[in-house]
Amino acid sequence: MSTPTPNTPPPTAAAKQVMGDRIAAASDTQRRWSEKWRSLPKPVRLMGGAIFVAFLYLLPVLDPPLLSTPDTDFSSLLAGSVITFVIVALGLNVVVGMAGLLDLGYVGFYAVGAYVIAILTSLHGNVPWAIAVVAAIFISMLSGILLGAPTLRLRGDYLAIVTLGFGEIIRLLAERFDWLGAKAGISNIKPPPAIGPLEFGVLDSNDFYWLGLTIAIIIYFFLKRLEHSRIGRAWTAIREDEDAAELMGVPTLTFKLWAFTVGAAVGGTAGVLYASFQTAIRPTDFPFILSATILAAVVLGGAGNIPGVILGAFLVGWIPEVSRDFSQYR
Repeated sequence: MSTPTPNTPPPTAAAKQVMGDRIAAASDTQRRWSEKWRSLPKPVRLMGGAIFVAFLYLLPVLDPPLLSTPDTDFSSLLAGSVITFVIVALGLNVVVGMAGLLDLGYVGFYAVGAYVIAILTSLHGNVPWAIAVVAAIFISMLSGILLGAPTLRLRGDYLAIVTLGFGEIIRLLAERFDWLGAKAGISNIKPPPAIGPLEFGVLDSNDFYWLGLTIAIIIYFFLKRLEHSRIGRAWTAIREDEDAAELMGVPTLTFKLWAFTVGAAVGGTAGVLYASFQTAIRPTDFPFILSATILAAVVLGGAGNIPGVILGAFLVGWIPEVSRDFSQYR
């Protein structure tokens, strides 16, 4: 057996160095593109943004040849996978990209939002959808606080293991208790009410996509404002060097708890959208591999780079469908 050289860092330090380099590279890329974008005249920026948003809303109608999925309905893919991945990746990016906390059980918050909307509108109640959404987001935030308060004093691999356990606990509880639907799950989940011409039925995937896209845009602008606020600057300080942030007077535990709370709220929102579109959920819909896939979307797009994370989430949701002819390699 070969012995490591004195200059070789241990596995934990090496992983931290790689992740740190990845985040730093993403931050530098984002900074360069942001500077180029801000250098453009304001009318040009407004026009470019409006055209891009209009293109996103028209995407399921246009069904572009380069993006279409021959073996899957393109609008169903956008509504059922892509837009959900985008929202949940935005939430995980708060925890991993902005605050630098490795969360391997983020699917737990996603499941909490889905199960709360399912329980309140189907299994144990007939609560109006809008009220159930507020309750689902609130309970998701509460779960983030309950998980983060006792565990956020941990760092690195230890925090990752604890959060991984949280995701598995949520899935196993849902599988164990009949009150949560047990292995059969929950069906007949109430869809959103009609909004003008938008009907959210089983066949109305375009309407679900437009609703999800609107929610994603709202979350995007909220997170961008948060990124440049006092909270966002504190997250950046913690991500770069937590010990130095503490020495400078940053209450790191409080701001890490804020990251978990905001991330849990966004993850719960994605869970609500997923359950409402599918109208049925089961514990097997929330495995650990889903957390790994979401983390892959964040890292692929550049942790901390919000536009890059959106692109990474789109690719993670779209590539498996467009490559179904190569299913043995998926």
